[in-house]
Amino acid sequence: MLKKRLVGVVTVKDGGAVQSFGYERYLPLGRPEVLIENLDRWGADEIVLQCIDRSAREAGPDLVLLERVGRKGLSTPLIYAGGIRSTEHAVAAVKAGADRVCVDALLHDAPVAVQELSAQLGAQAVIASLPLARGPDGLTWLDHRSHRQHPVGRALLDVLGSGAVSEILVVDWRHEGLPGQFDVGLLTALPPLSLPLIAFGGLSDPAQLREVLQIERVSAVAIGNF
Repeated sequence: MLKKRLVGVVTVKDGGAVQSFGYERYLPLGRPEVLIENLDRWGADEIVLQCIDRSAREAGPDLVLLERVGRKGLSTPLIYAGGIRSTEHAVAAVKAGADRVCVDALLHDAPVAVQELSAQLGAQAVIASLPLARGPDGLTWLDHRSHRQHPVGRALLDVLGSGAVSEILVVDWRHEGLPGQFDVGLLTALPPLSLPLIAFGGLSDPAQLREVLQIERVSAVAIGNF
């Protein structure tokens, strides 16, 4: 794996690629596979395909979309996120074309299942997605389905420290889609774990990208809208 990486993110809602603003407002962009082809051609180090409405609908991963993307013959590794609620879902996503999977809802609902998933796929194939924010009471973790924020508790930290995941995708969900607004403090507010961090949400300015990439814990920056 490269020491520092540039990751392209394609966000999908209702089957179509969208430009997202704080996961509240969306503008249509077209077919996800076309955007992914562009990122592959432009030389991204990895691509995240995140289907943001699958978990809330309990729809499982979008295997049809993954298979369409897989037929494109990409040379860039593909990370899939969305609707993964079990080990079976994760395995199916990999079989359909994903190189790695990103889990979010599963960390809220069944942290032990993340360890089971890791035992089957290997920790290198599993990324923990944490939509985080800083407030008066410290660091909070968002559950997209209920739109409620929770403290970063011991159960989550235990899973992250167990070796079940290879990286943490730190999502600044409040500033997602807002140019240059990524909260760098999120990267230091997260308790010290021996896991590389991928920064995402509001990253656009080259100077800020350089600043974030120079943080030792950061292995990659992920960019969507910009």
